[in-house]
Amino acid sequence: MKNFLAQFFTWWNGQTLGTRFHTWRYGNKVGQDEFGNTYYEGGINSDGRTRRWVIYNGVSEASRIPPGWHGWIHHRVDVAPSQETYKARDWQKLHEPNLTGSPAAYRPKGSLAHGLRRPQVTGDYDAWTPGG
Repeated sequence: MKNFLAQFFTWWNGQTLGTRFHTWRYGNKVGQDEFGNTYYEGGINSDGRTRRWVIYNGVSEASRIPPGWHGWIHHRVDVAPSQETYKARDWQKLHEPNLTGSPAAYRPKGSLAHGLRRPQVTGDYDAWTPGG
């Protein structure tokens, strides 16, 4: 019951009620990734292409889409990774979660959140002044 109510009021906890209805009506399951995200296609976008979407397993976080599926969902490739023997390239990195807003977020020296003093200016920069 809690999950059903969450579909009315939140979009970040999986699918909304509208997405559930659209998936039921038009969606054809294409595959699933190693994170448990499920990928669908069906219907036509305003640009004439087949609509593609993902239903996240857990919190909706776009950075949780692996590279192969990212290419498919953005129409960069026509064949989904589940329909071929997809192998990530050597230069493709493994997934790292978006840490913004968490205690593990990047905080450079001089940032208010870091707590340290900003490094001293080295003299290689002259500040601009109006009319100067």
